[in-house]
Amino acid sequence: MADAVSRVAGTDGAIRVVGTGTADGPVPLAVGAAELVVGATRHLAAAALPGGVRQVALGPLAPALDVIAEYVAAGRPVTVLASGDPGFFGIVRALGARFGAAALDVRPSVPSVAAAFARLGLSWDDAVVVSAHGREPRTAVNVCAAHRKVAVLTGPGAGPAELGAALARTGVPRTLVVAAGLGTAQESVVRVDPAQAARRAWGPGVAVVLSLGGPEPDWTGAAARTLTGPAGAPREWALPEDAFAHRDSMVTKYEVRALVLARLGPRTGELVWDVGAGSGSVAVECARFGAAAVAVERDPGAAERIRANAAAHRVDVQVVCGAAPGALAGLAVPDAVFVGGGGAELPEIVAECARVVRRRVVVTLAAVDRVREVRLALASAGLVPEGTLLQASRLAPLPGEVTRLAAANPVFVLWGTRPPASLKELDL
Repeated sequence: MADAVSRVAGTDGAIRVVGTGTADGPVPLAVGAAELVVGATRHLAAAALPGGVRQVALGPLAPALDVIAEYVAAGRPVTVLASGDPGFFGIVRALGARFGAAALDVRPSVPSVAAAFARLGLSWDDAVVVSAHGREPRTAVNVCAAHRKVAVLTGPGAGPAELGAALARTGVPRTLVVAAGLGTAQESVVRVDPAQAARRAWGPGVAVVLSLGGPEPDWTGAAARTLTGPAGAPREWALPEDAFAHRDSMVTKYEVRALVLARLGPRTGELVWDVGAGSGSVAVECARFGAAAVAVERDPGAAERIRANAAAHRVDVQVVCGAAPGALAGLAVPDAVFVGGGGAELPEIVAECARVVRRRVVVTLAAVDRVREVRLALASAGLVPEGTLLQASRLAPLPGEVTRLAAANPVFVLWGTRPPASLKELDL
């Protein structure tokens, strides 16, 4: 118990980790008797360190950790400077993995995400926070396209211009709030739409970009919350057909949709294509799970119904009106794809989807004659094909208060999965 109390008091950490605030201002806590101070160049300059203290500017992390290890082994005090809260997408994770939590004395400051939302007078317990710093920006783009209250921690190649350009291509309405130099005399908080963000040259001081849904987002609702982040997985899924506007029963039956969704595995940060979308029921349900969704449909009337269904379920779906496979050109690379329906173009559509998909393609069809060619299309693209014939009968009433089984048409559900080794080699 004494050890736990001493750690809470911050007295036994060999490495002091100091959050410097939301900007390049003076370091709020003294570096103490540190003989080694590690941090970004701007943090070291702001700290005004006394002579005799060794300074290591952060670039690649591994060499800095090796130097810290030398000092820790010799019992010599170390201070690490970081922005905001070092435990929030920060260096605490790497330091803890190398030296253990007991070796750390963490002194956090206000994270840039909290400061950015504060400038707007918005709460952020319901926001999705995603880091694009040192990471592929595709996850951040997918999160922004699917969720209406997002904070993106930016990085080289994943700043406001890149995020704006990618979001503008989706057509999903978003307002971007670009926060730079928070806490300094040069502080800037700018509202732009994605296309405007893409056209501007942004300086290196941008720390966070907020992505808010709609041109005039309203986040003033005062509903009590218990959990942070966005709403979790939907309480009910594989919704009944009458939950979607459709024409001539052109909607994936809920028994089939349940298996399709299980195989697609939609989740926040991923992108799912729904090709030959019809009513868009699969795209809408994927969006309800937090994934970004694109619905591709050749019929303009059906495309409008997809938009209406997405609005009715309060999710955002990018609708592309055009015939596949041609309409797939230029779309962002999907993690998973659903292909519904049949037609002479089905093998070509499946082949194109299987060529670009990162994880899995799921196909439903009624014609047994198409099964072999779909499996070949999946296998030819390096996916491992599997499948099942799904037959279901629903309980239906009969006169006299009795019940019968009403058989639905059998449907083949086929899927192809990219092996993990192939995914690592895929240059997407």
